[in-house]
Amino acid sequence: MRNDSPASVKSGPYLGRAMKAFRATGSFRAGKRDQPYSVDVVAANKDDAMERVLSNFGSRHRVTRRFVVIDDLSEIDPSESTAPRVIAHFGTSSDYRRTKPKAEEE
Repeated sequence: MRNDSPASVKSGPYLGRAMKAFRATGSFRAGKRDQPYSVDVVAANKDDAMERVLSNFGSRHRVTRRFVVIDDLSEIDPSESTAPRVIAHFGTSSDYRRTKPKAEEE
């Protein structure tokens, strides 16, 4: 028996959603001190952005969620960010490394 229907494609949980750039600022416990931070993330909404921030600090710094304090979480324009993940997702770049082309000499 042959199936002539088109193949179905599995999509990830964020495929097809409108993603936004968010900037989170606050502090997290690093030993006996609180370490301030500012991090840019790509997420579908504010709740997803908060989850990504908490997950990031838990995996990279082994900080439990109760020691991560998020003071401000706001949506930003992707062109304002210098985070590689935001630049890669939105394809925006300020071209800091590129030099302006020189005029041809005659």
